[in-house]
Amino acid sequence: MDRVAAERIRPVLDELAVVANREAQALEGLIHEKMRLGIVSALAASGSMTFSALKELLQTTDGNISVHARKLEEAGYIACTKTFENRKPRSEYVLTEEGREALEKYLSHLEALLGAMRKR
Repeated sequence: MDRVAAERIRPVLDELAVVANREAQALEGLIHEKMRLGIVSALAASGSMTFSALKELLQTTDGNISVHARKLEEAGYIACTKTFENRKPRSEYVLTEEGREALEKYLSHLEALLGAMRKR
């Protein structure tokens, strides 16, 4: 790239960097983690899921689902109901209204970031 072309494109790249940085910083950190995004997305699509169904869908371990679900639950993004079925414990998860709002906000920031990238 010659010097004239580089000077012409520099302001565009600078503006894009500002937008990308702003949107990346605004991303919801709790949801952005891969497994937690998977849990929240699955619950948003299905309404509710059991621990076992989430584990199977996301192809992960009991411990991994447990740790990430607990973080989401502590944040108020999901709720868990524990019951027994045929003497076996059953955990059912649902996305709370706060969780749905956080997911929508996260998706809006991603869309803004993608939109800024595609305009160039």
